[in-house]
Amino acid sequence: MSQIAAKTYESTPALKVAFLGLGVMGYPMAGHLARAGHHVTVYNRSGAKAAAWAAECPGNATAPTPREAAAGVDIVFACVGNDADLRSVVLGADGAFAGMKPGAIFVDHTTASASVARELSAQAQKLGLHFIDAPVSGGQAGAQNGLLTVMCGGDAAAFDAVKPVGMAFSRAFTLLGESGAGQLAKMVNQICIAGLVQGLSEAIAFGQQAGLDMHQVLDVIGKGAAQSWQMDNRGKTMADDKFDFGFAVDWMRKDLGLVLDEAKRNGARLPVTALVDQFYADVQKMGGGRWDTSSLIRRLR
Repeated sequence: MSQIAAKTYESTPALKVAFLGLGVMGYPMAGHLARAGHHVTVYNRSGAKAAAWAAECPGNATAPTPREAAAGVDIVFACVGNDADLRSVVLGADGAFAGMKPGAIFVDHTTASASVARELSAQAQKLGLHFIDAPVSGGQAGAQNGLLTVMCGGDAAAFDAVKPVGMAFSRAFTLLGESGAGQLAKMVNQICIAGLVQGLSEAIAFGQQAGLDMHQVLDVIGKGAAQSWQMDNRGKTMADDKFDFGFAVDWMRKDLGLVLDEAKRNGARLPVTALVDQFYADVQKMGGGRWDTSSLIRRLR
């Protein structure tokens, strides 16, 4: 079954682009670029995954290194795991920066630190390149359906060149400030989600303990002030003890680690976020590292 859902694409000039990292997010994102008419060269640490993608998107290409994938293209997109993974595909003799032509743009969709975004932006500038930090929200379903929300930091002219292309896998693609602003906005996003999921977990657990039909209760309160995306999309599955819906606890803990590190640097006080991070650590100890983030409710049962 394809990981890339059908979508209607805006008409944009066909470009040569590269995509580095074909995980649960990158695989469909690269597919949407190809289906929008761009010529895409992909790189993935697992060559088999790259070959499978190329079979699903004929007429495009694979490359054995980030440098070779990036050679001669207009835009290089990337979506990898963390700061270290990002540096590994960007820097060094086989990194993307070594292969990019002058004036090309690197767009990083990894959820990483603001500091690595600023570091790589400065390095790109020295080389006559452009760097946009562009973490995404919307999860695996958003990537597959081409409906991600993208939060960007970087140079406005480079952003303007990238946006029409990135809309192939997005519903919103927004510049929020200078380098690092995209990553900081993603941290705000994760702070919001952490608190919302914990509140929803407590509410559902309380209602079940009180003997209420929580499907019915969620239908009612979902029409009022308590409504949220989390309630609409995860409330009933949480009530049913089902936690196989994408963004994993292990990934959330990585993201919250970035948040808490940044808060130490900027002096922000995040008592609820720090507490929920420890609650997610409890879920990991229960063997739930690969459960989705709504599994916080398991601690309360």
